[in-house]
Amino acid sequence: MTSSQATAAPEPLVLVTRGEGELAGVVTLTLNRPRQFNALSEAMLDALQGALDDIARDDSARVVVLAASGPAFCAGHDLKEMRAEPSLDYYRTLFNQCTRVMLSMQRMPQPVIARVHGIATAAGCQLVAMCDLAVATSVARFAVSGINVGLFCATPGVALSRNLTRKQAMEMLLTGDFIDAQTARERGLVNRVVPMERLDAEVAALCRSILAKPAAAVAAGKGLFYRQAETGIEAAYQMAGQTMACNMMDACALEGVQAFIEKRAPDWAKPTD
Repeated sequence: MTSSQATAAPEPLVLVTRGEGELAGVVTLTLNRPRQFNALSEAMLDALQGALDDIARDDSARVVVLAASGPAFCAGHDLKEMRAEPSLDYYRTLFNQCTRVMLSMQRMPQPVIARVHGIATAAGCQLVAMCDLAVATSVARFAVSGINVGLFCATPGVALSRNLTRKQAMEMLLTGDFIDAQTARERGLVNRVVPMERLDAEVAALCRSILAKPAAAVAAGKGLFYRQAETGIEAAYQMAGQTMACNMMDACALEGVQAFIEKRAPDWAKPTD
């Protein structure tokens, strides 16, 4: 080993890259433990949390893509790390840490798109379910397989039950069996399924579609979508009505409606009286 190799900094656990040109505003977070199938160690959760917090405060960031290196998307929690310290306090802290990451993705103003090229299991499947949108390759597979080692995937089940029907979610949780990408799309876990060679183009097309919309409307709509989903229908309509009223007063909405009336394309940068 050379001296330069000995002193080289370790690879970041989460790579952060920014789009250019028509994809400026897109931030890609790449899980980077390929040899461990991107298992969510404590250090990786910390790195992912820090990146999400930074992006949430960045007005120039419009869309987040969650990707992964190596053959797998994410194999869930790092079981070797979990087994090394079997204490109730440790496990509570770990799952609270993971929950914070999951909720941060949902609560940040930018839409988060999962780019799923390989298997996503347990907390990895949870990551996909907690993203706002998901694009998968036709070879991707999904499972909440904790039950196979005697551990019911309770926290992934929270996210799964908010994407799939209850019986579909329970079948995955009770059996630990894999479903393929097409089944995941049919059940609502992912939006689009494409061949591997089209994955990046499909994700980019989705990003461009979102980037073409006013950031304020996207952020307000995302926030409202999840708040109303967790409440009763009357309260949901009250929240939705208030959000739409405030959105309608936004300059971009006023310009968009005026452009529709005048039968022209909206100019989002145009000031509106």
